[in-house]
Amino acid sequence: MHSIAWWPTVTVLAVATFTDLRSRRIPNWLVLPFLVVGVAVATWLQGWTGLGKSLEGLGLGLLLFGILAWMGGMGMGDVKLCAAIGAWVGPHQLILALVLTGMAGGLMALGWAAVGGFLGELLTGSSDVLFGWAKRGMRGNPELTLKNPLARKMPYAPAIAVGTLLSFLARIG
Repeated sequence: MHSIAWWPTVTVLAVATFTDLRSRRIPNWLVLPFLVVGVAVATWLQGWTGLGKSLEGLGLGLLLFGILAWMGGMGMGDVKLCAAIGAWVGPHQLILALVLTGMAGGLMALGWAAVGGFLGELLTGSSDVLFGWAKRGMRGNPELTLKNPLARKMPYAPAIAVGTLLSFLARIG
């Protein structure tokens, strides 16, 4: 599935990155057909095994990024994009892609905060998202959500693109 997934994934990631940078949104018209075709191609090529791997990747993407969205740190477009990538690449490559995405996103966020002059605010907010749940319960911090118009929002599709593409390159070697 690796070689077949390359071009559709690169194309979708390029469009998602462009739209996320421009409008801070990843459109459903892009992600949902990509997800459905990923499941269909995996099933067509590998039968029930492919269907199972595709659904496992989809579910893993929904679960991991869904938790981040529930905590208020990510939009649903990012969640759906990650689930769709999981449908194409399966759970094993998706895990690698997510680790690389986290590293890329962390570096991008640090650079963005350093250039913008709010590095201390970023670190304080990040620690509150990760560790502040003990004080406020399982509810997210209302100040650190995408719904807050005053919150700083970084488009995450570029990090997803970098992590996913690096995961493809890592599988070549």
